[in-house]
Amino acid sequence: MHHGAAAYASTAKVTATTNPRDLEASLLLKAAARLQSVKDNWETGRGELGHALAYNRKLWTILSTSATKPENPLPLPIKNNIANLGLFIFQRTIDIEIEPAPEKLGILVSINSNIAAGLAGRG
Repeated sequence: MHHGAAAYASTAKVTATTNPRDLEASLLLKAAARLQSVKDNWETGRGELGHALAYNRKLWTILSTSATKPENPLPLPIKNNIANLGLFIFQRTIDIEIEPAPEKLGILVSINSNIAAGLAGRG
């Protein structure tokens, strides 16, 4: 099997058998790790900043959109909190893209890590 097809099949299998909360937590931790890596290796890894921010933005676009749909059973205050977090993340991302600085990444890492911990029942 082609390497790309094997990776896709593996991801599809994990996605199909994973609890949605665990999957969301895993993706948030992946985004946090990518951002933290850029922060920790600012001088040599800054070229990855755009990729890490884009991944995080796409993830939060999906999370925010899904959580705030009318058919989502989450209580309205939680939907509002997720929407507000998403807006904050989008604004911070733009700020980082305009004026890159490693210390600006910390809050994104913290939000992702804390939300992931809550989803996994550790927060």
